[in-house]
Amino acid sequence: MIKSYIFFKRAILIVGISGSALTTFGQQRIIGTVRPRAEYRDGTGNLPTVGPNSDPAMFVSQRSNLLYGYKWTKLDFQVQLRDVRVWGQDASTISNNDGSRLFLHEAWGDFTIATASDTNCWLKVDNLSLKVGRQEIVYDDVRLLGNLDWLQQGRRHDAAVLKFLHRGYQVDLGAAFNQNTDAFGARGIFYNPQNNGIPASTGNSFKVPVNATLSSVPGTNAIGQMYKMMQYMYASRKWGQTKISGLVFKDDFAKYTVLKGAVNATTKIAAADTNFYNDDRNYNSRWTMGGNFSTQLGNASSGGKLTIAGGGFIQRGNNKAGANLEAYMANLSVMYQKGKFQVGPAIDYLSGNNLNSPNGSGTDNRFDPLYGTPHRWWGYMDYYYAGTGGPIGGLINSQIRARYTANRYFITVDYHNFMSDMPLKDDYSSDFTKDLGNEIDVVLNYNVNKFVNLELGYSKYFGATESTALTKGQTIKDKNSKTVINPNLRREGDWAYAMITIRPDFLFTAPVAINPTTMNTDQLSIKVKELQDQIDEMKTAKEAVPAEGTTAPATNPPSTPDSK
Repeated sequence: MIKSYIFFKRAILIVGISGSALTTFGQQRIIGTVRPRAEYRDGTGNLPTVGPNSDPAMFVSQRSNLLYGYKWTKLDFQVQLRDVRVWGQDASTISNNDGSRLFLHEAWGDFTIATASDTNCWLKVDNLSLKVGRQEIVYDDVRLLGNLDWLQQGRRHDAAVLKFLHRGYQVDLGAAFNQNTDAFGARGIFYNPQNNGIPASTGNSFKVPVNATLSSVPGTNAIGQMYKMMQYMYASRKWGQTKISGLVFKDDFAKYTVLKGAVNATTKIAAADTNFYNDDRNYNSRWTMGGNFSTQLGNASSGGKLTIAGGGFIQRGNNKAGANLEAYMANLSVMYQKGKFQVGPAIDYLSGNNLNSPNGSGTDNRFDPLYGTPHRWWGYMDYYYAGTGGPIGGLINSQIRARYTANRYFITVDYHNFMSDMPLKDDYSSDFTKDLGNEIDVVLNYNVNKFVNLELGYSKYFGATESTALTKGQTIKDKNSKTVINPNLRREGDWAYAMITIRPDFLFTAPVAINPTTMNTDQLSIKVKELQDQIDEMKTAKEAVPAEGTTAPATNPPSTPDSK
């Protein structure tokens, strides 16, 4: 028994020494993801039509991802490659005429400037670091800033973020500066933004709406005109289960001139209008300011846990088209959890424009939820604030959420009631109702194993009104140029999907425990000998390397190539 104890004590000592020695080397991570998703669409994003060419859509899209990361004491580095495509859209061999479908999703480095454990640094803070490169910017509830992970291609920014963390306080300062080229012949800093065409919710593409404040445009959640520059400050403080945060975000958009398309002398047909970004000094700057809070009361395993969260933001300055901007957003949610079950109400308010009496000064009152994840909050069918368009009159989203969580799966059921913030009326019709319809979202998520996840979802949009079509821009003109609702629109829609996520961690190894109570003396002795041999090899390799600034003796060369 005493002999076993001596062996066990020695084994613990060796494990501790070897663990300390190994941590001097960087920690690597290689993670792959394959996520195909089959979808059935019959009224997703917009109300479905009836008649010819109105059959539901079905397809399979896929995200393929490869992440490599390296972490050292004062450096964290990560590169992420992502490919997104629809099954069958390419031939078996990709030709040179195919567009670029493989892109770099993340490539950033985060290095420590100061830390409390660094005795050589005069600045004593918990952590001060700088993260530079292509990166996801995610904060709080992702309503305004998120990675948009539901979208296969996600969202990322080319930016630099200075991160400060000390005694529960967090302050991040971020900035980005976009440019088209680094060619020697390029002059000035004017920026022709990528994806500058604003896709209409009807599926057409046009550069500048006739009246940007009264059109159903997607806003920056669908990018549209990319910002030339952006700067932000995020600050938060956490006390126990309570957190308060604030955000000031400024994005600057290049001013442009609309160039009318030239008329062909033969056909008399004008070419499409284009945007000419010829101003490298003046920008339309938009300011978004506000904050969030969250707190938890009680305990889910005893009397129940209550989670309360909310936030409020304002927008000022100018929108991308240059109009004055005065918009608001607020949200509040309450979630009660008892054991594995959660349920609670929530409400979102986003201001909009009054179609009964449009502001004669051209002020835009429609809130644009920046670069967030609208899919998470405003219905899984993406009718609002996603790439299919933002509601003209704003949005009031009242919802009830329920969730049941087991060991390997969870089920969520969400009910939404959508209403317009402002009255809806065009120049020729009477007032429309503010009611925009309802949506039910059901999701089943199951972890097959550590690396494989299965998710099934079904959503139903019902109770749509003429206001739904009007605020989505799904209208037509009659012979008297009056705006009328498209008679071929249905008042309900369906959506279903099945998604498999395969995400292996290629460097993962199952932990192997050394339990002296189940080992005899000989088995424990073998384990200790193996660990001792590993330490001896590490010491030999270290001694074979000359100290920094010295030269190894020529009379004592390494005996084997491996020892070099």
